[in-house]
Amino acid sequence: MINCMKLTLPSFSSNESSSRAMVSAFAAQLNPTFDELSDIKCAVSEAVTNSIVHAYRDMIGQIVITVRLYDDRSIRVEIKDRGCGIPDVEAAMQPLFTTDPDGERSGMGFTVIENFMDSLTVRSTPGKGTRVVMNKKLSPLPVKR
Repeated sequence: MINCMKLTLPSFSSNESSSRAMVSAFAAQLNPTFDELSDIKCAVSEAVTNSIVHAYRDMIGQIVITVRLYDDRSIRVEIKDRGCGIPDVEAAMQPLFTTDPDGERSGMGFTVIENFMDSLTVRSTPGKGTRVVMNKKLSPLPVKR
């Protein structure tokens, strides 16, 4: 590991954009391409939004974001909450699955993350919270001539 950052933020909706900006600024140390940085920002946005909207529902809790940068140009982002948890992670990871009774959510959060990152692991315990771990290997730096 070459660097690590840990953020703890309250689950205010305004912190979704803040978390995305802070993670992308930190990841910039690895000199990712514009597309790679956009992918990371989108994945972080989805994971944090899940914590804000689903984990804490009608209350405010803490979201902990840990970012690790590695020598091999890979990045690991972990987003944890101590919210309501997910009773059936396998079902929740299916496209279009949502627990939103009003139908305002598309149920595509985990699918979006899987499409933008190289790997995604979700661990959750009902009543105790959820841990989302995303990894992405960045492309090699261009060779200078």
